Amino acid sequence: MKNSLTAAGALAVAVMLSACSPDQPTVQAPRPVRTVEISYDNAREINRYVGTVQSRHEVDQAFRVGGKVAQRKVDVGQFVREGDMLAVLDDSDYRLAEEASRQQWAAAVEQARQAESDRQRLTALKADGSVSAADDERAHTTAQTAHATAEAEARKLELARNRLKYTVLRASRSGVVTSVRFEVGQVVAEGQPVVSIANPGEPELVVDVPEDHLSAFKEARFKASLASTPNETFDVALRELSPQAAAQTRTYRARLKPVSARSLPLGATATLVAERVMTGASVAAVPATALTQSSGQPALWIVTPAGAEAAGSVELVQVAVLGYRNDEVLVSGPQAGALVVTAGVQKMAPGMQVALPGAAITEANITQQAAR
Repeated sequence: MKNSLTAAGALAVAVMLSACSPDQPTVQAPRPVRTVEISYDNAREINRYVGTVQSRHEVDQAFRVGGKVAQRKVDVGQFVREGDMLAVLDDSDYRLAEEASRQQWAAAVEQARQAESDRQRLTALKADGSVSAADDERAHTTAQTAHATAEAEARKLELARNRLKYTVLRASRSGVVTSVRFEVGQVVAEGQPVVSIANPGEPELVVDVPEDHLSAFKEARFKASLASTPNETFDVALRELSPQAAAQTRTYRARLKPVSARSLPLGATATLVAERVMTGASVAAVPATALTQSSGQPALWIVTPAGAEAAGSVELVQVAVLGYRNDEVLVSGPQAGALVVTAGVQKMAPGMQVALPGAAITEANITQQAAR
């Protein structure tokens, strides 16, 4: 009995002591976070396009007559001057045609001479009444017809000579041969492109612009670089923008020329950077990892500093997204100078205590945060 009373007394004392002792709250250290400071500037829209270097002037050369290729005089990459021989067709048939046309012309000339002689003779006989007026008129008509026929045959002879001359293909301009699309022995049609010649002295960048970039592209400033020298950029200017989209790609072809004359390898791959400054629209660029959502709207976690201990709490603030870059988001809304959490946003909660970069998290700081 005595032991039972002793145990009950001890239990009562323990209960009283526990009731008199205040509960100690569980203290958690502020979570270290990475932040960036909101800094506003004029909005800049930057787009990148991949294109190729082409010559402003590139001409396809073609025979003006058809036939079998007898000689090929050029190769790809060869520099040619205006008038240089590029290829030759077999001209046997054209020589025969030229000779036949010559003979027809000679016959027509003789007929015209004979008709004129007859006309003059009948004109003399008409004076003494030996021939009728109808015979004289008929002689005049025959002479005129024979003369016209001789003139027509002369033109046919000239055409035959030209077609014979067209069996030799010559360069219409000086430049570099960029493609050859025929071989010796091949039969080519009249007007079929067989050689392309480009002027290397006027290189241009050719890119295709999507329809939704078109308005910004017209107002942008441009810089370009080649795949072979990505660190070397140069200024280019828009020279031509197609007014109509391509049927297959639905993009608009743009041609840009270097601002300063420079030599560019034809066919090289180039990267074009188009930057447009939107005056009157201030935006801040934050890392894409900082963006989250609040009620389905884009938002950022903003740190509110809490004194000299360099710690604070976070709150979720909705923002307006004005654009995207490769690894950044353009936003507006938070005050300039606000600190935005850039990593671990999925672990944030309203009012959570965080430590800013460089904060010394001591036991005193933890106690002060818990007391608040």
